[in-house]
Amino acid sequence: MVIAGSAAPSLRIDRVSKRYTPTKLALDEVEFQAGSGEFVVLLGPSFSGKSTLIRLIAGIETVESGQMALHGKMVAGPGKHRPPEGRDLVMVVRDYALWPHMKAIDNVAFALRRLKMSADERRCASLAMLDRVGLAAYAEQYPNDLSGGEQQRVALARALVSKPGLLLFDEPLSNLDADLRERLRVEIASLTRECGSTAVYITHDQSEAFALADKI
Repeated sequence: MVIAGSAAPSLRIDRVSKRYTPTKLALDEVEFQAGSGEFVVLLGPSFSGKSTLIRLIAGIETVESGQMALHGKMVAGPGKHRPPEGRDLVMVVRDYALWPHMKAIDNVAFALRRLKMSADERRCASLAMLDRVGLAAYAEQYPNDLSGGEQQRVALARALVSKPGLLLFDEPLSNLDADLRERLRVEIASLTRECGSTAVYITHDQSEAFALADKI
């Protein structure tokens, strides 16, 4: 699989392979790159290796061979594995992964704890991002009091609030109904581009891919 990219990629994948067992090859010398601020969609059926690839990019799993570079620095390769917290990225997953004991605003603010911001600054930034996704009125609600679509928007706000260099999306809309998926596609596309982050989004839905991508 080769996807051509820009001259100065924010993310570069070079001949990356991953094998789970001697007979189970998940990825075979995958190559692609994503330019700075580009929205790249990896489109393919279930069990084609999409989630494996995005977990390798995130640093959740280790590559078997090949290498990966983020912002010009190698993060995975021979004898090299930078952990997820050292990769300047955020991952949005299909099951939301919100802290159930935290209110919506606290879930969003949690992403800012590593930055040099006061508690008031974190709260203001989090409320502003919740407002961007249409949930300012729900800031004091707990995840269990929110619908699936509202929870996913909180997860999106949490991902975007710290303006990471790379956003990874692991089929984040697959658990939602068709109408809500359509609305959130628009929000994801517009907010990600306004944030200026590079994005890699995986899906098996062709219409979703064409609605979101700069490059597929």
